[in-house]
Amino acid sequence: MGIGVTGVNRKVEARARRRKRVRKRVKGTPERPRLSVFRSLRHTYAQIIVDTTGHTLVSASTISREIRGELTRTGNTEAAQKVGELIARKSIEKGIKMVIFDRNGYLYHGRVRALAEAARKNGLIF
Repeated sequence: MGIGVTGVNRKVEARARRRKRVRKRVKGTPERPRLSVFRSLRHTYAQIIVDTTGHTLVSASTISREIRGELTRTGNTEAAQKVGELIARKSIEKGIKMVIFDRNGYLYHGRVRALAEAARKNGLIF
């Protein structure tokens, strides 16, 4: 992992390019908001956003009260599955069934995939 031209890690640059490319097409509307995923080394976060107004309707993460006690580790696929289940449950309670999935530049693999599949299994439609 070398340093790129701008001084940023190449992985970060590649993610930024993917994110920009995907966000050109993926927009959250009131009828079909955007499910955005972010992952850090320690935690996984998900939120459902309406881009036209800039409002976050629902959010869930590995630091959410509802699942914090259930997890022994927070930076793995098991924790991401719990976040996917929680975000699906919360959004269905608010009447949101259809969303657009925004992987936020991350590859559809590992924690991002686990979160998406758990959300689908618990009733969200992408």
